[in-house]
Amino acid sequence: MKLKFNIIILILLALFLTSCGKSEKAEEPKEKIEEHSENESSEFAELTQEQMNAVGISLGQIEMKELTSVVKANGGLSVPNNNKASATSLYGGVIKTLNVQVGDYVKKGQVIATIANPEFIQLQEDYLTTGSRITFAEQEYRRQRELFDNDAGAKKNLQNADAELKTLRTRRASLQRQIQMMGISPGNVSNKNLRSGLAVTAPISGTISNILLQIGSYIDVSSPVAEIVDNSSLHLDLQVFEKDLPSIKVGQKIHFTLTNNPVEEYDAEVYSIGTAFENQSKTIPIHCKVKGNKNGLIDGMNATAVVSLDNKLMSAVPNTAITSADGKDYIFLVNDKKTENHKDEKSHEKHNEKTINFERIEVVKGTSEMGYTAITPVKSIPEGTRIATKGAFFINAKLTNSGEHEH
Repeated sequence: MKLKFNIIILILLALFLTSCGKSEKAEEPKEKIEEHSENESSEFAELTQEQMNAVGISLGQIEMKELTSVVKANGGLSVPNNNKASATSLYGGVIKTLNVQVGDYVKKGQVIATIANPEFIQLQEDYLTTGSRITFAEQEYRRQRELFDNDAGAKKNLQNADAELKTLRTRRASLQRQIQMMGISPGNVSNKNLRSGLAVTAPISGTISNILLQIGSYIDVSSPVAEIVDNSSLHLDLQVFEKDLPSIKVGQKIHFTLTNNPVEEYDAEVYSIGTAFENQSKTIPIHCKVKGNKNGLIDGMNATAVVSLDNKLMSAVPNTAITSADGKDYIFLVNDKKTENHKDEKSHEKHNEKTINFERIEVVKGTSEMGYTAITPVKSIPEGTRIATKGAFFINAKLTNSGEHEH
């Protein structure tokens, strides 16, 4: 009797375990369906008309706009060599004064530094001495000329006097030119004002970019005192890839920003297109003249430029219709598909509120102009589909918050 009772208990236990197993298996598809529903609604956000009015969400359609297509390129600012100069001395000496600092603007002929050398005094002394000897030689020549004309002197003596006078005059002309190159007026040279200093002047107008020596340094003919750059002649040199080259034309307008200051925008114009690839980069150099404002621009700065091309008809939306998340760009379509947020549905039914469902669609941004941006959706959008033209940021925030709440 006891054995029969144990057998009955075992049979009942086996039936119970079998029933539980079937129940768990039956529940699995339901869980998967729920997960699938949640995934389906991850790109949908539902807002009431009151919510839309509160944050200023507006509806519209994707429009066809005539926007200017562009080519983006990197490059840098440079100054042509004929607008750069080194302030050098034609004579060696010790620097006595420096009158400029890096960043100073100087005009052509302005004194940058002074150099001292006793040889300068010797040069002026030779000039004065040569002048005195010429006076004596002229008198001797006239005397020998009179003697020769009166048959009282030898022709050889006249020829010697003439040769001496010419030699001295040549010597004086040479010394005079050397003194002028020193920045000293020969007419002002006298025994009372012999100058021991030489002025080093700016060969061009521009900005001091570098000072290479200091007070007390010895300078020779090959050593520049300072370097000057005329930034008014700045050029923008861009590197354009081969595929974009057919779109570049002389005279095109360029808008560029500096790498260290992307907020300030500058203008330039294409004036020359290279005819050979730059090294092994497969890019072609494009040379542009910087126009208008040049404040803050310096030779050697890196720049990012946008080359404006012809106007084209493109699918475009207002800038306010685009939002970014996780490195991607999106717009929101008005979609009739409802989310699986049952709590929200019950709440809306209770208050009888009208709701609009938005679907987030990824797009690739293109040219931006006059408040509109060209877009290329990653999937096709039916013609006439309504979109959120304003307030995409708030819809995305609603979608994100809903997703976090569900999890």
